Amino acid sequence: MSIEIKSPTFPESVADGTVANWVKKEGESVQQDEVIAEIETDKVVLEVVAPVNGTISKIVKQEGEIVNSSELIAEFNEGTIEDVNEVDSNESPAVSEIEKPKPNKLGPAAKRIIAEEAIDPSTVKSTGKDGRVTKADLVNHLNNKPTEDLNKIKNTVVDTNIAFSESRDEKRVPMSRLRATIANRLLTVKQETAMLTTFNEVDMLPIKELRAKYGAEFEKQHGVKLGFMGFFVIAAIQALKKFPLVNASIDQTDIVYHGYQDIGVAVSTERGLVVPVIRDADMMSLPDIEKSILDYSVKARDGKLSMDEMQGGTFTISNGGVFGSLLSTPILNAPQTAILGMHSIQDRPVAKDNEVVIRPMMYLAMSYDHRLLDGKEAVTFLVSIKEQLESPERLLLNL
Repeated sequence: MSIEIKSPTFPESVADGTVANWVKKEGESVQQDEVIAEIETDKVVLEVVAPVNGTISKIVKQEGEIVNSSELIAEFNEGTIEDVNEVDSNESPAVSEIEKPKPNKLGPAAKRIIAEEAIDPSTVKSTGKDGRVTKADLVNHLNNKPTEDLNKIKNTVVDTNIAFSESRDEKRVPMSRLRATIANRLLTVKQETAMLTTFNEVDMLPIKELRAKYGAEFEKQHGVKLGFMGFFVIAAIQALKKFPLVNASIDQTDIVYHGYQDIGVAVSTERGLVVPVIRDADMMSLPDIEKSILDYSVKARDGKLSMDEMQGGTFTISNGGVFGSLLSTPILNAPQTAILGMHSIQDRPVAKDNEVVIRPMMYLAMSYDHRLLDGKEAVTFLVSIKEQLESPERLLLNL
């Protein structure tokens, strides 16, 4: 029986998508719920799975083509795996060998690493669903390789780069939909907001001592590590309650005050920057916030974030310090009014009680829309976050 394969039903905020990759080809047998194609939208990559066991009889939309919501992209012939195997057995050995499903299935991120590192997929131990090779599998595979093999790979990459430079070749590739969307939004923010940035620095010693003292017990009790981001989220929530204007947004000529704190946490992925939102963060405990951050990080790495998880938000926190950034000016996540930028922690000499001491210091940056916030509110808001982090008891006492 022939079945129509259609693109996923897109949310109202997504107009269309692009066929990013056909995981399975025409005539290839697939099992039920196995990924056969990937549709890239402005925000996420959506997977199209096989409804039943069978084969793809015809691909209607090729890679790179635009598709609308619930649009026909392929035709599918239903049949059990036994039926497919019986058909294969009547073919020549060469054809039968070609059309057998590969034991290791690959996602887009895994394909990229395999191509860059020249890895044989059959040598990689897969831990993903249905035997799929994940990015983590490949990283573990590379880490377990002998040093000489890694050096050989590095030398090959270096040699390739040298050859590329000498020949002065150029390669033109289309920008992904996500990257194009990010570029357009950043330009829009720069053009349509009066964005300014204020800076401060925070002594992270109290937080580091707290983590060192209770980190192991916290992880044992709650099953998640005690990180830095959770403290910043709670400090931001309490500061937003004191300064509701920072938690507001502009809608044409109106100011929209939000009676809740939905905190966006910027996460960098191979496809670009995404901002999953911790909803009703003001109602959550520190362990719940840490669990949410970990869950979103894993989903972002695996490309599993949904549309709903990245929509909305009243305030955003971005941590450029994980990449070594010492100081930066984060760009607003419209239509939000402000964004907090964290940076790397460095031991620096500072004056404490008329003495010069070495402390782990972090620069904080807060960009804000000057159309809604004046310098006084922005600076005071950032100082409030600084004071809470330098005196963690303020977080408990809501001071």
